Amino acid sequence: MSYMTPKSSIYISHNSVFLSKKTEMAKCNCYITLLLPFYLLSCAPFLSLAQINLPLKAVNLGNWLIVEGWLQPSLFDEIPVNKDLLDGTQVQLLSTKLNKYLSPENGGGTIVVANRSSASGWETFRLWRITESSFKLRVFNKQFVGLENQGQGNTIVAVSTNPEGDSETFEILRNSDNPNRVQFKASNGHFLQAQTETVVTADYDGSGWEDDNPSVFQMKILNDKYLKGEFQLTNGYGPDKAPQVMQNHWNTYITEEDFSFMSNNGLNAVRIPVGWWIKSDTPPKPYVGGSLQALDNAFTWAEKYGMKVIVDLHAVQSSQNGYEHSSTRDGYQEWGESNVQETVDVIDFLASRYAKNPSLAAIELMNEPLAPGVNLDTLKKFYSAGYDAVRKYTSTAYVIFSNRLSADATELLSFASAFDRVVIDVHYYNLYTDLFTNMNAQQNIDFIYNQRSSDLGTLNSDNGPLTFVGEWTCAWNANGASMQDYQNFAKAQVDVYGRATFGWAYWSYKRAESNPDTQNPWSLRWMIENNYINLKGD
Repeated sequence: MSYMTPKSSIYISHNSVFLSKKTEMAKCNCYITLLLPFYLLSCAPFLSLAQINLPLKAVNLGNWLIVEGWLQPSLFDEIPVNKDLLDGTQVQLLSTKLNKYLSPENGGGTIVVANRSSASGWETFRLWRITESSFKLRVFNKQFVGLENQGQGNTIVAVSTNPEGDSETFEILRNSDNPNRVQFKASNGHFLQAQTETVVTADYDGSGWEDDNPSVFQMKILNDKYLKGEFQLTNGYGPDKAPQVMQNHWNTYITEEDFSFMSNNGLNAVRIPVGWWIKSDTPPKPYVGGSLQALDNAFTWAEKYGMKVIVDLHAVQSSQNGYEHSSTRDGYQEWGESNVQETVDVIDFLASRYAKNPSLAAIELMNEPLAPGVNLDTLKKFYSAGYDAVRKYTSTAYVIFSNRLSADATELLSFASAFDRVVIDVHYYNLYTDLFTNMNAQQNIDFIYNQRSSDLGTLNSDNGPLTFVGEWTCAWNANGASMQDYQNFAKAQVDVYGRATFGWAYWSYKRAESNPDTQNPWSLRWMIENNYINLKGD
């Protein structure tokens, strides 16, 4: 008995411990059961992102939240005065008296002369529109034309890099019968004149438009260099009219009906270009606040129709490529080391706003940086910081690095492999180089199946970043192409770019005001509606 008692006591003691542990486990299970629904609800956005179905079939909503005038030229029609002299317009100025072109000596940094028999880069000036009739003239080396000694003298020079100075502002007066016959009134109230080939001053007070008037110049506008981006549009309309123009554009260019159409026709994602000013309700002039609400609407519609959103920072401050779709003011690419943090701040803003949205697929840190102007080391520094900014808010959204234009397409592969859930974006157009100028339809199609397939294969790897053909189109230079040719060209690209591990995005969803009697391959909606492309079965 004495032996059994301790044994029984031990057994009872162990059983009590067992029962106690069992009770605690039951309590834990109860707590877990109660808390699990709340946990799942709080994590729902992240679970949705983790379950994204790749590869994506997307389309770019170009010309919506960043204006690209070539897609909708009528946006610029109501600019009231000098709508052919918008920011970045390039002009050459021929003295009617001397029959010689104005030029900053050595491209800028010293005096302006009038001794050139023909015009090229040095003889070309880029306009900055200050008011409807007053402008600054930027020269080849990026200085501004103005009066010497900060406005204290009359000699015309191109030495200032400060765009804020009054002595670098000129009023352009245009002849009513020939608007390209012009005079320039300087800030001192006198007209600029070409006295001799080496003496250009602002001290003329005469009148008349005769050829022998030293203040008269024939202005040649370089129409092939014309910029029609968001800066040109909003600065052209001015602060009173631009907000109305932009709000109407955002409200009508893309609507919920478009998301319904896209979803019903085989697309499951949109890539939405945005500009750096989207983060501010009152951005620096001439930009207009309000595009953020349109982007919010896009997320709402995407969720309703089961689509994903790629937010693409298409335009960064100081311009990463000098193209109008980067909202450059005058065509110069000036983004660099000093712009890194302000660009990261935009990414931080976008990530913080949309990280928990179930429709967010990815944030693209920058569209089409141009080599060699954008230094590779600086770009990597930005991409690393931008990646960290996104990861502050989400571990599941993809981060997209755009390849530099005019650079080796593989230059980011090793760098990108060090990050998680990263994508390399490449853009494939059978345009813009002499290689495609004389290709017929079948040669273009063969190029897709052979060269583009090889190019993409070089980027795809098991352990590297995902790949994304972020822009492609069925526009080409194949004259006389038939409907069947377009269908074959579209199919070739869908077949090949469908091997990109993240997916592809067509450029663009729509192109307004195209000729109704011709093909409109820049508009995916037109291509679908007219049976040039079918994505439902792909």
